[in-house]
Amino acid sequence: MLIGPKYKICKRLGASVFEKCQTQKFQLAEARAPRKTPRRRGGSDFGLQLLEKQKARFTYGLSESQFSRYVHEAMEKKGKDSALGLLSRLESRLDNVVYRAGFVKTRRAARQMVSHGHILINGRRVNIPSFKVEKEMLVSIRPESRPSALFVNRTETTAETKAPAWLAFEDQGFAVRVVADPGLGEGEAPFSAPVIIQFYSR
Repeated sequence: MLIGPKYKICKRLGASVFEKCQTQKFQLAEARAPRKTPRRRGGSDFGLQLLEKQKARFTYGLSESQFSRYVHEAMEKKGKDSALGLLSRLESRLDNVVYRAGFVKTRRAARQMVSHGHILINGRRVNIPSFKVEKEMLVSIRPESRPSALFVNRTETTAETKAPAWLAFEDQGFAVRVVADPGLGEGEAPFSAPVIIQFYSR
């Protein structure tokens, strides 16, 4: 997915949308830059809603069609909070679970890792980054891939990884089990899911 210059997008949407912008170098550059009075786009809530949607899209690295599909799926589930449903669907993507488990440092790297066949679901290889991971599934690094330099000191790295409460490490950190429904708690998302639902409800 072509997204344009990441630093420019981070300045507009916030540093949290890309791991590349979550660095001391970027933060120092932002601190030194002259502050401008923010302009409200569109003169209505539409601009705010659009920005929140873009934050979510870029955070998870999704195309407009993918993201729109997730939103409409969440909105179509009767009796359930659409905003929570959207967060759950985004967090349940296999590439996101691989990233949350700390197997790699970025979602982009996690997507490549899955696509190249390094990840197993309940012992079976899955190479689809958008695969929906559900409760009780075991996500693991393929045994043949573990000797790679990418996973050197994996056991020590696991101890330093702050995985979400719905993931539990197994097999010396080379696997995680989904012990609860994936999702984000209040205030954890770098964007407002309810505002995004409003955008698509127009």
